Amino acid sequence: MIVLGIETATPQTSVALGTEIEILGAVSVSADRGHQEVLAPAIERLVEWTGVELSTIGGVAVGTGPGLFTGLRVGVATAKTLSQVLMVPILGLSSLDALAFGVRHARRLIAAVIDARRKEVFYAIYRPVPGGVTRESDYQVASPEHLAADLQARGDEVLLVGNGAILYRKQLEELGKGVDFASLALGSPHASALVELSVPRFLREDFERPYDVVPLYLRKSDAEIAWDQRA
Repeated sequence: MIVLGIETATPQTSVALGTEIEILGAVSVSADRGHQEVLAPAIERLVEWTGVELSTIGGVAVGTGPGLFTGLRVGVATAKTLSQVLMVPILGLSSLDALAFGVRHARRLIAAVIDARRKEVFYAIYRPVPGGVTRESDYQVASPEHLAADLQARGDEVLLVGNGAILYRKQLEELGKGVDFASLALGSPHASALVELSVPRFLREDFERPYDVVPLYLRKSDAEIAWDQRA
């Protein structure tokens, strides 16, 4: 079964094609242009380079965030459109889950951290298990200081991954020994992780209805916040 993964929660847009056996190809693009200008061409190039016909795709997996509002809307809308046009099932998966899955071989607690802007981060805490990770906290939006306090209270060695961890590295390093940071190359959730996470669910027909796949918003958009402040 061939699955198309779409991830747009951060400034990096990524798409991937894969099966239960291998990742057939992946494209990642970080650009100042909006996701709406990058996503469709990236999918076209990926299909062209891998030689995979769109008609052979059996499922679409999309990152639902939390993350950038506009990026999430574009990614989810594109995934739903492809699902309907190709008449294939769809799955929405947390972008924080995908981010943590990328460092699943860590032998310590994992904190997946995405920059939420406004001096806040989206984050969740995970623990490695055979074949993946298990989430040990709710999805949260908070200040880097709140994240640091949360991790300090847990008292475990921790690997921080994501662009939010990189952005606020100086504050988080104050936690002292037992804190490490994943590579910059792993700073954004990747569509290939969505493919790996979703294939088993597609194979056992554990997918969602298209209208149930929605972006995970943990706070109001900047526009809504600005409106509230003016009001």
